[in-house]
Amino acid sequence: MAEIIQERIEDRIPELEQLERIGLFSHAEIKAIIKKASDLEYKIQRRALFKEDFINYVQYEINLLELIQRRRRRIKYSFKKDEIEHSIVRRVQGVFRRASAKWKDDVQLWLSYVVFCKKWATKAQLSKVFSTMLAIHSNKPALWIMAAKWEMEDRLSSESARQLFLRALRFHPECPKLYQEYFRMELMHAEKLRKEKEEFEKADMDMGDFDHPEEILKGELARIIYKNSISKIKGAEFHVSLLSVAQLFDFAKDLQKEIYDDLQALHTDDPLTWDYVARRELEIESQPEEQPSTKQAKAAEACRREERCCAVYEEAVKTLPTEAMWKCYINFCLERFSKKTSSEFLRRKRLERTMITFRKAHELRLLSEFHYTQWIELLLRHDLFAEALEVAETGTELFKDSVTMWQKKLQVLIESKSPDVDKSFEEAFVHLKPQVCLPLWISWAEWSEGAKSQEDTEAIFKKAILAVTGANSVTLKDKYLDWAYRSGGYRKARAVFKSLQEIRPFSVEFFRKMIQFEKEQESCKMLNLREYYERALREFGSVDSDLWMDYIKEELNHPLGRPENCGQIYWRAMKMLQGESAEAFVAKHAMHQAGHQ
Repeated sequence: MAEIIQERIEDRIPELEQLERIGLFSHAEIKAIIKKASDLEYKIQRRALFKEDFINYVQYEINLLELIQRRRRRIKYSFKKDEIEHSIVRRVQGVFRRASAKWKDDVQLWLSYVVFCKKWATKAQLSKVFSTMLAIHSNKPALWIMAAKWEMEDRLSSESARQLFLRALRFHPECPKLYQEYFRMELMHAEKLRKEKEEFEKADMDMGDFDHPEEILKGELARIIYKNSISKIKGAEFHVSLLSVAQLFDFAKDLQKEIYDDLQALHTDDPLTWDYVARRELEIESQPEEQPSTKQAKAAEACRREERCCAVYEEAVKTLPTEAMWKCYINFCLERFSKKTSSEFLRRKRLERTMITFRKAHELRLLSEFHYTQWIELLLRHDLFAEALEVAETGTELFKDSVTMWQKKLQVLIESKSPDVDKSFEEAFVHLKPQVCLPLWISWAEWSEGAKSQEDTEAIFKKAILAVTGANSVTLKDKYLDWAYRSGGYRKARAVFKSLQEIRPFSVEFFRKMIQFEKEQESCKMLNLREYYERALREFGSVDSDLWMDYIKEELNHPLGRPENCGQIYWRAMKMLQGESAEAFVAKHAMHQAGHQ
């Protein structure tokens, strides 16, 4: 192995001599490069190979190439690239070849190889890399697309890109993305040919070999791909995606119309088709003589376009009366309503249209749970409490086990100052599973704090503690303790703490709150602080190094603290803490003793 490494280092000598001779590197730097190169070579020549060693080798060489480039720019020397950079590039490619042969399945490694070749190697070399990679990873359509795009955009070879797409489709005959990109490529190719023809015609030159058939210039190859693809891949979504690509090319109007007509003929029963057709009405512009000039005229024109869209949607929900179709219609109305406009007329029309659409879908019971919540929010925003309550009641009837729907209903009752809030909370708990009820218990307690007596609020918290168990109860206990301190001061908080101190689980914050409440008192008792710390450490002493440090600081800094206890606390911490927590504690303790904390 030593002989191989020595031979490879000797192979570097010519380029290193050139680097020193032309003044890009000093003699000391060349020696450092040789030493580092020897270390890297040793790692990639040993019997047990590791991918990280190859990656480190490549990264070092890339850094060296970039440094050479920077120094060339600085001294304005651009010669001897064959002897220097090209030699390094060939060596890096050799390392990449070895690594990719060893770890064939590592796509990221291949992509790194491609990125390197794009920047430093020739196009012919990169073409070989793509060919090797695709032979191994032919099951990944994204790699085929990457290679074809490179052939089309970088090598300007439409034929090579076409061959790659055709090969890819043999492996993936039903991949929508491949067809989309192949379709796009053929349209780009046709557009490129059209521009070339225009340039020749402008220059009044003989077309010669550039005289392509009119069908090719009109995108006939793209049309063939379109026809083949829709025979294999069904569904309006794919159809629309091809139409969106075709619309990027002005010369393909006939193709766009064909795809659009096929979409309407083949996918009448798909809501996406109707949605697309309706939204196209927004893009249809007025005749030049009818172009609006004033703000009012522009608002009226926008309103007319939206009305045309809605007319299509109205036809759609009659032809296809499904929840999915109504969802498209409502989403359109909400999108238009959310658009900013200075026109009060347009804003009012959009709101009116949105409300009507919601009501129609509601009457047919074709609203989704999410749309019920959106509708309620819209009604509340415009202070329509009676209708909001009616909608919320329907929503909770249809989605009895949805905590979100019950939250919305209770929000309506609270904002409308209804006397039935308590009754509705109780009703919600009957229908919902206990494990999802935490948000409702918190909402009930927060509402009660502002609307009812302390006794009523505490009764709610006590009910909640019994009803909510497990991890969810942690948040509830923190809220209960906070409320107790806000409403009854330290004495009340301590009473609540004592009532909860044996009902697990807890959060660290639960104990820290009591420690903070104690420290805010004029007569802060060290005895109480010890109690809170000891209880906290019983729960979290094996994982929380900060608790131990804070306990030690408290004994040191409190007027009634016992500094002599600190040693014992330290050794208890070392027994309980494990792994990284123990290391963190030792580091923090050392910093504190050194006076840095």
